[in-house]
Amino acid sequence: MTLHTINIDLPADILLTLNESEEELKKRIKISLAIQLYAQQKVTIGKAAQIAELSRLQFETLLSEHKIPISLLELDDILGDIEKLK
Repeated sequence: MTLHTINIDLPADILLTLNESEEELKKRIKISLAIQLYAQQKVTIGKAAQIAELSRLQFETLLSEHKIPISLLELDDILGDIEKLK
């Protein structure tokens, strides 16, 4: 997997304020971004797990802890799929 680096500016005292290391903050940002992009249906669950640097199972567990549905399919989508399979 090829990575792309994006720099963001944060207040100089953010690590002290959060009482976190730079690595912990990076992890938190990646996980938050992945959850947000998945919830907005911008990326698949697999891609979101990849962004968060978690296994799919770990990411699904995280979604569950945040009360975010693992499947974003609507009932009409499911019924349509059933019809296609007949």
